[in-house]
Amino acid sequence: MSGLVKDNIFGSSGLVIEAAGGLSWQPVVTASTVTVSAAKGYFINTTSNACTITLPSVATAGDQIILVDYARTWGTNAITIDSNGLNFQGSDDTYTVDYDTAGQSLNLVYSDATTGWTPSSDIVNALEPFTNITQKAIFGYGDTGSVTAITNLVNSSGVVAADVTGVGTARKDPGAESYGNDKAIFGYGNTGSYVSMTNLVSNSGVVATDTTGVGTARTALAAAGYGLDKVIFAYGYVGGGTQVSMSNLVSNTGVVGSDVTGVGTARYDLAAARYGGDKAIFGYGNTDGSTIVSMTNKVSSSGVVASDTTGVGTERQGLAASGYGGDKAIFAYGYDRDGGVDVSLKNLVSNTGVVAADVTGVGSIRSGVAATGYGGDKAIFGYGYGGGYVSMTNLVNSSGVVAADVTGVGTTRQNLNAAGYSNAA
Repeated sequence: MSGLVKDNIFGSSGLVIEAAGGLSWQPVVTASTVTVSAAKGYFINTTSNACTITLPSVATAGDQIILVDYARTWGTNAITIDSNGLNFQGSDDTYTVDYDTAGQSLNLVYSDATTGWTPSSDIVNALEPFTNITQKAIFGYGDTGSVTAITNLVNSSGVVAADVTGVGTARKDPGAESYGNDKAIFGYGNTGSYVSMTNLVSNSGVVATDTTGVGTARTALAAAGYGLDKVIFAYGYVGGGTQVSMSNLVSNTGVVGSDVTGVGTARYDLAAARYGGDKAIFGYGNTDGSTIVSMTNKVSSSGVVASDTTGVGTERQGLAASGYGGDKAIFAYGYDRDGGVDVSLKNLVSNTGVVAADVTGVGSIRSGVAATGYGGDKAIFGYGYGGGYVSMTNLVNSSGVVAADVTGVGTTRQNLNAAGYSNAA
């Protein structure tokens, strides 16, 4: 090989130009090699392997071939163009031509022997997967010294409203997350006994009555969004000194699925959040009543939980997590059992799920706190226990900076949870 021709991106968004009449689209290609023909279009799926694409050895002016990144995986497994003896953009066949950007589409047109094949459009599809980010939020349930079902709504500016009389069975330590792009779900928890019931929240913030539980009853689990509009509940404590790592997937209509065999170290009192637009991360927690960890487990866009990732940051439990900035996450606060103290430090998570080192905390130290997104790209941490029950909140801007305490509104409590709802500001 005497050279390298890389991606030539003439545009950052839009559509491949209209194909010549008679273009015939072929079945999805999953093989590692394929020989293509003029006047045809090919969906190239490189989910499992890279693919070498051999162009025709004979071509005439105006011959056209379209190649499309079927699964947005060319960034992981690239395609290589073999021009099969003909020139490619004026370079001979001794050059390697790779396309390695997710979401690309190539419209190749043959001109003449001098220039050969030319990408008349070489485009990255700008429509990356994303979830509609909720504008408002709801804190709900918790422990005031006894379990409660009260809720507090949060507007798109992060202002917490007064208590709303609780709906559903009073309990502490439920999980909560947004689903369906504009609604929320609270699930599981401790009423004095462990339950698996859920309560759906409408896109106007109205909490529905109890829905009969699905899956193993447990408490101190966590929940996060995944895909574009679904939820995963995972981990928790089932009693008798037993922690679990099982999960339950929730559809975009709020229907909870049956137990899925757990992956990763069983633990409880952990936190979870969405990151990267369509994935989730669970982190930290207590594995046996006395051992706390900082390990994390990522969740794919299809709800598959990965094995343990070595922890970063101070090991703790009773913390909370939220997405922020549209595609990143933040873990903050919690109880450092080894140090015997509550903390306010934070750990930011990149849009690829990499957890950063501790950042000195802002705001009152506490544990038993809840967090969720609001305002499209910001987060709010609220309530908890720090020498006593509190209702203060701390807003997080779109850059992940935690603000000072905001005087609390509503009943002071700990071991509650929170979720976003509504796409309307």
